Amino acid sequence: MAENTTETLIGGIVVAVAAGFLFYMGQATATSQSGGGMMELHASFRSVEGVTVGTDVRMAGVKIGTVTGLDLDPKTYRAVVRLNLPDNLELASDTQALVSSEGLLGGSFVEIVPGGAPDLLADGDEIEDTQGAISVVTLLLKFAGGGASE
Repeated sequence: MAENTTETLIGGIVVAVAAGFLFYMGQATATSQSGGGMMELHASFRSVEGVTVGTDVRMAGVKIGTVTGLDLDPKTYRAVVRLNLPDNLELASDTQALVSSEGLLGGSFVEIVPGGAPDLLADGDEIEDTQGAISVVTLLLKFAGGGASE
């Protein structure tokens, strides 16, 4: 009988810790913008290596949104990324979208660099100025190959 009580008590503690963890994760992954709606922007990249659905979209190091979709354009063979951002952001039409890395071993994210044009991006618009992922392996191979030819 004592074993059943102990098992029930431990099971209750595990469920409470799991519920607390889920609550914390929900708070930690919420975007920094509260209230208001969201807008969807599109960006076309040569390479989105390391970017998946759910990847952070950041501006100045602050999470402002997420990647909600990845598709391959069959005409251009470029990756089309759908970005979900707060609609209260006023992004100029010359805004840049870059696939950045948190370091050599860190994950990738999409970085938004605001522009200065007078006209603004609206829901459904495309960010024209993009830079895809840079492969560390390719850079190392170029460096190694370039050093050998000198």
